[in-house]
Amino acid sequence: MKKSKTVTVAGFLLMSLVGGAAHADDMLGSYVARISDRDHQASDGYALDGAAQMVRQDRANWHKFHRRDSDDEGDAWFRTNDQRADLQRMLERPGAMSSSTKRAIVNGEPLIQVDVYENSVRVSILEN
Repeated sequence: MKKSKTVTVAGFLLMSLVGGAAHADDMLGSYVARISDRDHQASDGYALDGAAQMVRQDRANWHKFHRRDSDDEGDAWFRTNDQRADLQRMLERPGAMSSSTKRAIVNGEPLIQVDVYENSVRVSILEN
């Protein structure tokens, strides 16, 4: 096989793999939330120690308890406890949050953006 044909075939393979991966986890939307002090505590008052727990608590505070920060936005994906448990599992996967994002959530009250995909979520800091 000639070098140019090999490069072309490799390029098509790469494009199909990248295209397939993007299609498998399509973006559904995103929301913005302030992870405030009230999100650092579970509903029964004990202190949470992980960023994934705090982001989940933010959604419980929004949907179930109506304890909303002024920067919080609603979402259509995490209304029930089971959906929030799925959120936490997705947040605990590698790549959902960087180490610096996790530290900012655990140690402060950042404004975050949560990008929601069919099979994953990604969190980024908008304001620390």
